[in-house]
Amino acid sequence: MKNTCLIGIDLGATNVRVARIEDGEIVVLSSEAIAHSNKPDNLIDQVKRMIASVITEKVQGIGIGVPSVVDPEKGIVYNVQNIPSWEAIPLKEILEREFKVLVFINNDANCFVLGEKYFGQGIYEKSIVGLILGTGFGAGLVMNGSLVSGENCGAGEVGMLPYKDSIFEEYCSGQFFEIHKKLNGQQVFEAAKQGSENAVAMYQEFGTHLGNAMKAVIYAYDPGMIILGGSVKDAYRFFKKAMHTAMADFAYPKSLENLKIRISELDQVAVLGAAALSLDKDTPVNQE
Repeated sequence: MKNTCLIGIDLGATNVRVARIEDGEIVVLSSEAIAHSNKPDNLIDQVKRMIASVITEKVQGIGIGVPSVVDPEKGIVYNVQNIPSWEAIPLKEILEREFKVLVFINNDANCFVLGEKYFGQGIYEKSIVGLILGTGFGAGLVMNGSLVSGENCGAGEVGMLPYKDSIFEEYCSGQFFEIHKKLNGQQVFEAAKQGSENAVAMYQEFGTHLGNAMKAVIYAYDPGMIILGGSVKDAYRFFKKAMHTAMADFAYPKSLENLKIRISELDQVAVLGAAALSLDKDTPVNQE
């Protein structure tokens, strides 16, 4: 990461975070609540202003992670969650015209796995799947050292695969506790930490579902490493055993033996991963 100066932007559901990363380290980080408005230009202006506050002439690229569908080649952002005014925003074109620096845009799950690839536990791995266990069940995929986005930025989204009476996301994220247990996930976590047998049993059930999802991931992609992120990962000790038990009947034992499962420990992975879009050799660059 030497001799690099990048900007990473995490456009989340409620906040915008902008960081300048020099030689692999965050040197300045700015965070603001999203300027919600029925006028899309209000948020665009906010992003511009925040970039202007951290950019220098050394910056080589700007990367942006968004919780939505993206055309990564043209840099068009579609239907951002919780930002209804952003239906189809040509953000790459807008920001490149403003700052005269290459801009790369992708969804937040893809940025998560890239952050781990370039700054975290996946540095020495060629094939990684990053799974975000939060309010949803997002996934990002690195194969042969490069991000795989797919034609519509949705490659690797195993959370949307059919499972039981619904999809994996309903059983492998905070939705499991909300929908099936009628409880807030944070409440279950706090109860488990206090020794509640009922809460621990819920996590064991959750772990079984996640183990089944992990098998789907391994069958589909055969990665060298799976990295778990998102808020639910903090309860890993409560569902780890059940997850591994559910994976034990995997048809190819050697694949399980070689697989590394890790918990994300990277601070500010969202902005680091967004910045890493500028480093990924297969990130599309629109020359038109």
